[in-house]
Amino acid sequence: MSQVAELIREASKLDPLDRAELVSSLLEDLDASPHHVSDEDALQRLEDLKSGRVKGLPEKDFWRACGRA
Repeated sequence: MSQVAELIREASKLDPLDRAELVSSLLEDLDASPHHVSDEDALQRLEDLKSGRVKGLPEKDFWRACGRA
């Protein structure tokens, strides 16, 4: 078994919060600058969405914008 496959197998045993922390840490190590959003900015964006100041995208449009449609 490859080292990556072994890591994935072990990571799949973690609870969801620990897996999310692991993913976040791995993504941060790649290069945070092009996609970095601070916690404060994320919370503000969520508040903007909840308050109706901004409108979200339908899921199909989101995936299309990500190049996965």
